Amino acid sequence: MIVDCDAIGDKRTRKLSGQQPPGYRQIAISESYHILKKSRWTCVNITGILVMEERARSCLLQHRDTLQQDIKAFYLIDHMVSDNVLTQDEEDKVRTKHTRKEQAVTLIDLVLQKDNRAYISLYNALIRESYGDLASLLQPDLPLISPEAHKSFSDGGTPYVHTMLIEGGVPQRPVVFVTRPTLVNQIREKLYKLKDTPGWVTVFGMAGSGKSVLAAEAVRDEALIRECFPGGVHWLFVGQLKLPGLLVKIQSLCFRLEQTLDMSSQRPPSSVEEAKDRLRYLMLYKYPRSLLILDDIWDGIVLKAFDVQCRVLFTTRDRSLVDSVGGLRYEVPVESGLGQKKALEVLGLYMNKKPEDLPEQAYSIVKECKCSPLVVSLIGALLHDFPDRWDYYLRQLKMKQFRRIRKSSSYDYEALDQAMDASITVLQKNYQELYKDFTVLKKDVKVPAKVLSIIWDLEVEEVEDVLQEFVNKSLLFRDCNQRPYLYYLHDLQLDFLTEQNRSRLQVCTELHTKVVHQYQQFYRDGPPISGDSECLYWFRYLTYHMANAGLTQELCTLMFSLAWIRTKAKVLGPVSVINDYVEHGTILESSDVCKQFLEFLSVNGHQLEQKPFPDVVQLGLSQPISSKVYQEAQQLAHQQASKGAVYLDWVNKSSLESLSRLVVKPLQGFIYYTCFSRDGLKIASCGSDNTLQVFRMASGEKLLDFRAHEDEVLCCAFSPDDRQIATCSSDRKVKLWNAEKGTLIRIFDEEHEEQVNHCQFTNTRRRILLATCSNDGVYNLKLWNPNKQSSQNTLFGHMEPVNHCCFSPDDTYLATSSSDGTLKLWEVSSANESKSINIQKILDEDEDMETIVKCSSWSADGKWIFCAAKNAVFMFDVETLELLSEIRTSRLNTVQFCDACPNSQLVAVALSHYAVEVWNIKAKKKVADCRGHLSLVHCVRFSPDGTLLVSSSSDQTFRLWETEKIHTSSAVSLKRDSDVLFHDSNIIIVAPDNKNQLQVRCGESGAVKFQSQKLESRIRCVCLCQEPLAAALGQEDGVVQVLELPSGKALHTLSGHTKTVLHCQFSADGHTLVTSSEDTTIRVWKWRTGECQILQGHTEQVRRFLLLEAALPLPCLLSWSYDGTVKVWDFTGAKIQDIVCHQGSILSCDASPDGRMFSTTSTDKTAKLWSLQHWSKLHDLTGHQGCIRSCCFSHSSLHLATGDDYGEIRLWSVLDGSLLKICSSPSKDSMDSLHGGWVTDLHFSPDDKMLVSAGGYVKWWDVEKGQALQTFYTMGVNLKRIHVSPNFKTFVTIDSIGILYILRKVE
Repeated sequence: MIVDCDAIGDKRTRKLSGQQPPGYRQIAISESYHILKKSRWTCVNITGILVMEERARSCLLQHRDTLQQDIKAFYLIDHMVSDNVLTQDEEDKVRTKHTRKEQAVTLIDLVLQKDNRAYISLYNALIRESYGDLASLLQPDLPLISPEAHKSFSDGGTPYVHTMLIEGGVPQRPVVFVTRPTLVNQIREKLYKLKDTPGWVTVFGMAGSGKSVLAAEAVRDEALIRECFPGGVHWLFVGQLKLPGLLVKIQSLCFRLEQTLDMSSQRPPSSVEEAKDRLRYLMLYKYPRSLLILDDIWDGIVLKAFDVQCRVLFTTRDRSLVDSVGGLRYEVPVESGLGQKKALEVLGLYMNKKPEDLPEQAYSIVKECKCSPLVVSLIGALLHDFPDRWDYYLRQLKMKQFRRIRKSSSYDYEALDQAMDASITVLQKNYQELYKDFTVLKKDVKVPAKVLSIIWDLEVEEVEDVLQEFVNKSLLFRDCNQRPYLYYLHDLQLDFLTEQNRSRLQVCTELHTKVVHQYQQFYRDGPPISGDSECLYWFRYLTYHMANAGLTQELCTLMFSLAWIRTKAKVLGPVSVINDYVEHGTILESSDVCKQFLEFLSVNGHQLEQKPFPDVVQLGLSQPISSKVYQEAQQLAHQQASKGAVYLDWVNKSSLESLSRLVVKPLQGFIYYTCFSRDGLKIASCGSDNTLQVFRMASGEKLLDFRAHEDEVLCCAFSPDDRQIATCSSDRKVKLWNAEKGTLIRIFDEEHEEQVNHCQFTNTRRRILLATCSNDGVYNLKLWNPNKQSSQNTLFGHMEPVNHCCFSPDDTYLATSSSDGTLKLWEVSSANESKSINIQKILDEDEDMETIVKCSSWSADGKWIFCAAKNAVFMFDVETLELLSEIRTSRLNTVQFCDACPNSQLVAVALSHYAVEVWNIKAKKKVADCRGHLSLVHCVRFSPDGTLLVSSSSDQTFRLWETEKIHTSSAVSLKRDSDVLFHDSNIIIVAPDNKNQLQVRCGESGAVKFQSQKLESRIRCVCLCQEPLAAALGQEDGVVQVLELPSGKALHTLSGHTKTVLHCQFSADGHTLVTSSEDTTIRVWKWRTGECQILQGHTEQVRRFLLLEAALPLPCLLSWSYDGTVKVWDFTGAKIQDIVCHQGSILSCDASPDGRMFSTTSTDKTAKLWSLQHWSKLHDLTGHQGCIRSCCFSHSSLHLATGDDYGEIRLWSVLDGSLLKICSSPSKDSMDSLHGGWVTDLHFSPDDKMLVSAGGYVKWWDVEKGQALQTFYTMGVNLKRIHVSPNFKTFVTIDSIGILYILRKVE
C-alpha cells in the first residue's frame, strides 16, 4: 500500500493543475458528479451506485489507449482503495506488473469489470492526482448517482469544504488516517475565536506528532468555514528558511492569491518588506475573513513576516515563537504520542484488520514505538508487505542498540532509529545504497525525479519505480502539489541518515562529490534553463553540494562565472545569487576575487530585477579594471563582439573610485537601526540578534556588545548628554542602559502590550524626555521621564500602529508617523495633538489601499518636516502645513527611512532595493546614489554635523559614507550642458561643474586639462571651436565668453542678451558664433570683433537652432521656439521663412543630410516633415502617446527616428511618412518607462544600421528589426545629450548626478 503519511509530518499540499474540462451538464443533485465552480475542481460522491452505465463504459473504452499511455496507476490506486472500489487482491494484481504501461492496462481492465462507482472513483482519482486533462475525457459521460447518495466525500467533507480546501492548497487526508477528535475540536474552538478579529492559533508539538494533519483536519468543517472564514483557507508550507527563501515563499503565496483575482501580471515583490506589504493588502482587502495556515514554522523572524493583521493558524515545534507577533494569541499543544488505542488503529489500517483482531505482538510494538505516529506508520508499512514478521520486527525494536540522534529535544528518537533501520534493511541491496544518497539533501527540500535520475544515472521511469518503493515503505514522501511530483524526507528521517553517516564523514563528502560530478557530466554543454522544478533544484543547491563536497576550486569556477550569475539571476533573481556568496563566504573569504564579485552584485543587484533582463557582461564592463569581473567581462565582450554583438567599455570609470563605500562593520543578524551619538564620536546599532553594539566612529573599534532584549531590538537612541542609550524591542519592553559600561539602568515593561517600534530622546538637556511608539491599538504613543518607572503621558490620536517618532530641534513638537496614513505633530508641553497631515490623501490612494507613513525628520531650524510613505518623501511647512516639495523614487521601490541633513538641504533616503539615495529636496534632484548593500536598507542617519552618513541593512552590515565625497567630488561634479569635439583619435570635452567653473577634459581618461575660476553667473550652455581651439560659454546674465584652449585665456566677452543664454554654436569655419536666449532673440556674432546681427521674431524663448551652411545657396540658420514656429534666417539677419508648424511648443528639429527636408516635433504629440526647397509640409507623423522630445534623420536621408516622453522610439519612412518600426522591449516592466525616462537625443550610425538613444540610460538599437542591441545603465538618470564620434565607436554623456561617461565600443 502507498502511504502518504500526512499524519506523521507530510507537509504536502495539492494544487490541481493541468487542463480542465471545457464544461459540464446539470444533473439532479449537486453531488452527482464533478462540479465546476469558478473554474475549480471538486469531486463526485460515489455512494449508492450499482452498475456502470453503457455510455460510461463506451467512454472508457474510447479513451482507453490515452489513459493507459499517460497514467501512473500506483498514484491512483490509493484513492480507489479508500473508496472501497478496489480490493486488496486487485491492488496487488496491479502492483505486481513490471512496467507502468502494464499497471495502467490492468487497472483499466479492472474498472471496466465494475460498476458506476469504479468509473467515478477513477475520475476523482485523476482529479486528485492532477490529471485534469485526462479527467476531462471522462467528465461528459459521468453516470448519474441515486438521490439517496450521502452528500459528503470520503474524507468527511462536503462539496463546499472540498472546493474551498483544494482552492487553498490544503492537504488531503492521508490514505492511512485515524481520527483525533479531542485535538481537532480544541483547534476548532480556538479558530472560532478568530471569527470577528485577526489573531493567531499556535499548534505546537514534537516532530512527527501529526500537527500538520490535525491543522488540515480542523478546517475540514463547513460550519467553521462559512461562519468564520468565508474568504477562504490558504495553506503554505514554510519550513526552515533564510531571507531569500522567505521572500520566495511569500512571493509564491501572493502569486497564488493574485492568480485567483486575475492580478498575476503584477511584478513579483523584490524584498521581504515589499512582499509583506503586498500580502497585507491581499489579506485585508481581497481576502477578508480568510484563514492563513503556515505549516512548520521554525523562526520568529519568519513568522513576523506574516504579521499582516490577518487570521493565522501555524504549526511549530517551538511554542514561544508566537511571542514575536502581536494580536490575539491562542495555542493548542499536541502530545507526541497517539495513545495506545489510536496507534493500534493505525496498525489495523495497514493490516486491513480491526484493532481487536491484531496479534498480541501489536501491543508490544506500539509500546516500543512510544505511540509515535511516524514510527508506528513505518512499522505498519513493513508489516503490510510482510504480515508474518510481527515477532521479527518486535525483536528488532527491543534488542537493537542504535546510536541516538543528537538533538536537544525531549523527543525519544531511539524507536525511530530502530524503525528506520528495519525499513531500510528489507530493501534490496541496491535500493539501500540509493536511499543513502538522500543524505545529501537539505532539510525541507523537495526533489523531482529528474534530478535523482541524473544523480543515479537511471531513466526517469526507473527512478520513479524506486521512489515508489520508498513511498510504500513510508521512507519517503511525495508532494502532489504539482507535476512532476516532488519527493522529500521527513526531518527525522533525514536526521537518521545524517547520523548514520556522521562517523563516516568521507561518505558524505563522496556523496556530494557524486552529485556534482553527475551534474557536470549531464550538463557539460551548459546549465539547464527550462525553469522547471529540476532546473530550479540545480540553481538553488549546486553550490551547496560543491561546498559540502569540498570542491573549492569547482565552486570558485562556478561562482566566479558571469555566465552562471546571468543564468541563475534570470531564473531565481539576484537575492538568491547574492545569498550564495554570503552563505559560502567562509570558503571563499580569503579570495579577493570573491569580494570583487560580491561588490559587483551589491552594486548591480537592483539591475538584475529589471525587465528585460540586462546584459550581465555589459554590467561587468563597468567594474574597475583591476577587478576579475571586469577582466572576464572584457574577454566575453571581445568574443561576442566578433559575432556582431554590441558592448561598451566605460573607459574613464577609474575616476569614480571615490563612490565606493568607506567603512563596513559586519554584525550578526539584520541591522534595523543605527545612530550617531550626540557628539558624533560613536555609532550604536541594533537588530535581529537581540543585541546592542556601540562602535568608535573613527576607527571602528567595538566598545560595547551585549544582549539587550529577549527578542529583536528595533531601535536605539543616545540621550542628549550621551550618558544613556535607550532600546526598544519586539519583546514589548523599553530599556535604559549606561552608555559607557553597558549596565542596565531601568526597564519599562508594563505599559506597552505590543512590539515597541521606535524610541527617541529630546534634543536639549533642559528637560530630558523619552518618546516611544508601538503597535498597540490605542495606547501606542507614550512620553517617559527616564527617572520614573511609569510613563508621564499617553498621547491619543493614532488608531493604527505608530512606526516612528522624533522631537523637533527645540523639543516644542513631537512628530509621529503611523500606519493609519497620517503624520501628526504633538505639543510636548501639553501632550495634545497640534496638527495632522493626511498623507494618504496626498498620495491620492484608494481608501481601501493601506498607506503606511514610515518615518519623519526635521530640518535643522525646525521650520520644515519631512516624512516618507510608499515611494515618496514629502516636505511640509510646519507652521502652515503647506506641501513645499516632494520627491518620488522609482515605483519599484519603497522608502524605508529618510533623514534630513543638519547643515544642508540634502535628504538621505533608504530604499527597499538595497540602495541609499541622497536628494536635494528643494531642487527635487538626486545628487548621489550609494550602492553596496546586499539587502533591504532599514535605516539611514546623518551625523550631527552632517559630514557623515550611516546606513544599516538586512545584509548584516552598516556602512559609513562621507557626505561631501559622495556628491561633490571632482569625479561627479559636471553639469549636463556639454559639448564634445572628436579630433582624430583625441577627445575634448567641455562642461561646467557644480561650482560654476568651466572644465575642459581630454582623452579617453577624461583627465582635466583646464578649470576656470568660479564665475558669478551660472553657465547654461557651452560649445567648442576646432580652429582655433576655443570654447564659448553662455551665462544666465546673458553674457557670452570665448576662451582660448587649453590655456583658458579670455579671448572675448560678448554682451547683448538680456536673459539667459540657452544655446551657442560656432560656424564650421570658426569665424561666427551664434547664440539664442530666453529673451526670444538669436544673435550672430563675428566674435573676434564683437560685431553682431540680432534676429528677432520669436515670441517665446529660443532653446535651440540648426546651422544650415550647405543645405541652401547661402549659409543660414533654422530656429524654433515654444511659440510653435520655425523661422529661417540668413547670417545678415534677414528672415527667409516664418512657418507656423504646431499648435504646441516645438521641442526639437533636424535637417536631412541631403539638404532637402527638415523635421519638427512638439508637445502636441506629433512630428512633421517639411520641404527645405518649397517650405511646405510633406507628412504628418502621428502615433506617439507623449510629447515628442527628439528627432534625427538617417545619413541616407531615407529614415527619421523620433523619441517621446514615454520612452518610445519610432522609425519612419520619409518618402511616404509611413511607420516602419517601433523600437521597444515587449517584456519591459509595466511599471517603468521603455527608456527609463524621456528620449532626449538620437543618432544613427554612418551605415544607418544602428541607432543610439539617450534617456534614463543609453540604448543601442538594430534599425532593421527595431530591437535593442545593448543598454548601458548610468548611475544617475535623465541624460540630456549623447555625443557620438563620426565612426560611431565612442560615445560621451553626463548623467543627472554629474558623472562623465566616455564609452568605447568593444571590438
